[in-house]
Amino acid sequence: MEEQRDQETIKNEILEKLEDVIDPELGVDIVNLGLVYEINLNEAGLCEIKMTLTTMGCPLTDVLADMVDRALVSVPEIEKVDVKFVWEPAWSIDKMTRYAKMALGIH
Repeated sequence: MEEQRDQETIKNEILEKLEDVIDPELGVDIVNLGLVYEINLNEAGLCEIKMTLTTMGCPLTDVLADMVDRALVSVPEIEKVDVKFVWEPAWSIDKMTRYAKMALGIH
């Protein structure tokens, strides 16, 4: 019988995969930009990603949702990905990691 992976291991893999999703406008991944707010995975394999965008009304919602979906396809526990875009709390550069700020030349 195959051993079940714990939630933390799966969540870490999901975050790792999401680091491959590059914001087309900024050229930095969505994790380091601080755009991913929440990751939930239920027993049925539905993975809900709550994320935001750097600007409200950004035309990239469909593109980014598709990129997230493709990035997570190889995670065995995930059957379906549901990307929900949220606007609260509003995104700001304070949510970015040091890496993202350096990549974008923000001090």
